[in-house]
Amino acid sequence: MTPTPERKQDGKHGSSRKQHGNLTIYGRKPVLEALQDDAVRVLRVHLSRSNKASDTISEITALAQQLGVSIVRHSKLELSRISRNGRQDQGVAADLACSSLHDADTLNKSAHRHLIALDRINNPQNLGMAIRSIAAGYIDGLLLSRDAGTTGLSPLVIKASAGTFFRTPIFQCDELLGTLRNLKNSGYEIICLDAGAAQSLFEIAVPERCVFVLGNESDGVSPPIAALSDQRAAIPLQAGVESLNVAVTAALVSFMTPLRTNNFSG
Repeated sequence: MTPTPERKQDGKHGSSRKQHGNLTIYGRKPVLEALQDDAVRVLRVHLSRSNKASDTISEITALAQQLGVSIVRHSKLELSRISRNGRQDQGVAADLACSSLHDADTLNKSAHRHLIALDRINNPQNLGMAIRSIAAGYIDGLLLSRDAGTTGLSPLVIKASAGTFFRTPIFQCDELLGTLRNLKNSGYEIICLDAGAAQSLFEIAVPERCVFVLGNESDGVSPPIAALSDQRAAIPLQAGVESLNVAVTAALVSFMTPLRTNNFSG
């Protein structure tokens, strides 16, 4: 997308990974695409002083200046600390304002009644496509942990989401098991997708507040989380197919929910 002069982005507000609702991305193409996207508010661009002249670096610099985004230059080591991936940051990072990111602790005070939680999804592309499915459907948001074995939010995830990352409510927690336990204690039901369940996903009665837990394709939902479940449901598969991509499963859940709760609006 071509930036317009009317889109004002002010780098003076600054950004940090510790600030709520902000996200740091890295890589020349992801940063350039963020600057070109009218829906993304770039707070600050970080460049390595060791960058050699290139068309992409020139374009990033020009766009940032045009949009009023501050450019901060760092040593290669300093930049690697900002990107947290010195091997792949290509000497470029950017801080983005991300209003779609929330802390999972706020869920009890929110109107988000139906959620999808992803357990140990370690493929960035699968995560990005699942985010897109959730954005397109009628689920209220995604619960995502920072547990080991779960892919983090990254430029690859943002790219795979095809622009929906910034429009999807994402609730982050440090540990999925503990967060689900807290949500269950506060009135959410836990529904785990399980290929071996006797009950079909399309036959369950969806409660007023619930979390659908989707596991990875190889192992499914982890046993400790499965033990928390109030219901287990399977997607009936044909032709000997054993599992579906998590993004496909997320789409089925996202569009099934409003039908079962009579909230379908079109």
